Amino acid sequence: MTTGQTGPLLSCQGVSKYFGALAAVKDFSFELHEGEILGIGGPNGAGKTTLFDVVSGLQPADAGKIVFKGEDITAAAPAELCHRGLARVFQSIATFDSMNVRENVVIGAIYGHRRWFMPPLTYGKAMLARADAAIEMVGLTAHARLPIAKLPVLDRKLAMMASALATEPSLLLLDEPVGGLNPHEIDRVMEVVRSLSGRGMTIILIEHVMRFMVQLSSRIIIMQQGEKIYEGSPQGMVRDPTVVSVYLGDQTAQRLSHLLPAS
Repeated sequence: MTTGQTGPLLSCQGVSKYFGALAAVKDFSFELHEGEILGIGGPNGAGKTTLFDVVSGLQPADAGKIVFKGEDITAAAPAELCHRGLARVFQSIATFDSMNVRENVVIGAIYGHRRWFMPPLTYGKAMLARADAAIEMVGLTAHARLPIAKLPVLDRKLAMMASALATEPSLLLLDEPVGGLNPHEIDRVMEVVRSLSGRGMTIILIEHVMRFMVQLSSRIIIMQQGEKIYEGSPQGMVRDPTVVSVYLGDQTAQRLSHLLPAS
């Protein structure tokens, strides 16, 4: 999963996205290095998902530049970015409910590497091997043959993650991966993300469940009205007066501080 990248794996330079007069993302810059887990938080409407949309090619940037693996991807389409090694898992459940888990993940293995003029009639051994490896990474091997529509929300989220992993990405974008899950399920996803990081995966995650984000992220960015109001360590975030004032609140900041090692 590592690329041997010497500079930043991903660089956003002065990126802006407007919807009419509204600046959903405004002059936004950051760099991401290989092996990092970057957490992005902020209030609803802060511009987090729009930033993901721009980075993953779903929305064109109105200004600025995005560089991935040393190449300008500002105008690249989502499929092209996936083939280059940038995969995204969406917040909403999006699975093929008539298929089982393995079949869903095989779709990622097939289409995540190349563009096909015609869909393949059979699954090659390499495709199946990528799918099975991804299913194992998220802990769903025992459920691989089960209809995905009958699985709980947690397992469906993990299956979506496995489908993205089957593309063998260099960078994985996770949009609210634990939204709607209970504490035990959140811990399960946390274990999966830690395991992926241990394998060298570079990850950006958006999340409102702050204990999930602060315990996983090596660095955190907090957004407000399309702009960056904080970038730094989780320990620094819970002490930052602006973040505490506009987003966390005193009680949440105090609770989170007890989860973190002293800086």
